Amino acid sequence: MAATLKPYLNAVRHTLEAAMCLENFYSQRVERHLKPEVEMRSSKEVLFAPLEICRNDREKVLIEGSINSLRMSIAIKQADEIEKILCHKFMRFMMMRAENFFILRRKPLEGYDISFLITNYHTEQMYKHKLIDFIMEFMTEIDKEISEMKLCLNGRGRVCAVEYLKMVSPSIFLLLLNTCLFSFFGTIFSKESTTRPANC
Repeated sequence: MAATLKPYLNAVRHTLEAAMCLENFYSQRVERHLKPEVEMRSSKEVLFAPLEICRNDREKVLIEGSINSLRMSIAIKQADEIEKILCHKFMRFMMMRAENFFILRRKPLEGYDISFLITNYHTEQMYKHKLIDFIMEFMTEIDKEISEMKLCLNGRGRVCAVEYLKMVSPSIFLLLLNTCLFSFFGTIFSKESTTRPANC
């Protein structure tokens, strides 16, 4: 585990342990209605101050608590466009199957890649420390999964390029190579001619 990742995960774990003290609480606006207050936001007095934990500009966690529910949103590191596409596809795949994960939200909070919603029913039916372990394992493994998918994608692209070049006849390949070299050196010579001072 990276030296900067362990303190980041420890901070998230301790914050979740403190915020996941949930209890049954009916709505103060509608009689006998029991909804997640962190989603409804109907009573400000039962909402806790949101807390954002950042590892860097691209990796951060937002934890929003209330008396009967907890919402956690995660922004995953995306170094380039390939990782952005892979992350988007992978998170979409998971969110389409949110009912199988119980605590996964179908739509992430704006500015984040994935969101979890934990209610008092989840803490009553499941072990709290197991829920936290699941989230910590997800945060630890998601970077590895995206990196492995990126390596696999690059490997498949390399194989496709090699097979395509094998199909191209040598004459066409040499013609493409000569065209590229001509355009490259032509650009260099044109730059030199424009930057060369005129003789007086």
